[in-house]
Amino acid sequence: MASLYKFELIDAHGHLRVKSDPYAFEAQMRPESASLICGLPEKIEQPQSRKQANQFDAPISIYEVHLGSWRRHTDNNFWLSYRELADQLVPYAKWMGFTHLELLPVNEHPFDGSWGYQPTGLYAPTRRFGTREDFRYFLNAAHAAGLNVILDWVPGHFPSDDFALASFDGTALYEHSDPREGYHQDWNTLIYNYGRREVSNFLVGNALYWIERFGIDALRVDAVASMIYRDYSRKEG
Repeated sequence: MASLYKFELIDAHGHLRVKSDPYAFEAQMRPESASLICGLPEKIEQPQSRKQANQFDAPISIYEVHLGSWRRHTDNNFWLSYRELADQLVPYAKWMGFTHLELLPVNEHPFDGSWGYQPTGLYAPTRRFGTREDFRYFLNAAHAAGLNVILDWVPGHFPSDDFALASFDGTALYEHSDPREGYHQDWNTLIYNYGRREVSNFLVGNALYWIERFGIDALRVDAVASMIYRDYSRKEG
């Protein structure tokens, strides 16, 4: 197992903050929250056949799936692993005639009930189903079967768990400082401040990371309306 680590930061008020690495490529599964030391994955070379499959005139039929809910072990009701999903989900989707798998978020997240839509490890595939290499195995199996993979991606908000991005250095580093802009009352989450270069670099880099380092074929951006409209789900006044 890789070595674990966290950051210790002394904020402007002299308070010690212990944080997970926002850029960690692997992270512990809940209830633990440490980051794992590991290298940057190798880039994935996209063959011409997959480039042609993504052309605008190519047929498309999408199977949307939450990996933790699709099928479970009958003896203990536990999740299938990435490798088991490669052996079962991939041939099923192919047999049913789908061209694409759309995965609900696979980023590491602390709350099972969020289905991954409240991620704390945006660069880390969740270890609920195995390791980072196991996830790459699943993706390779899908591509070998002729399936493209779309990843649900959450760049609109993040949970307020103390070990993650919230008040990262004691200030509103990733979120808006004004709670009227920075707090999402529907989901009890914090909203990224896209005006900060730290935030745009973090999110754009993450999008490229999944495409270049894992071979994800497309990203489905979640909660776009809440990102565009500043008065989204807010009452007048």
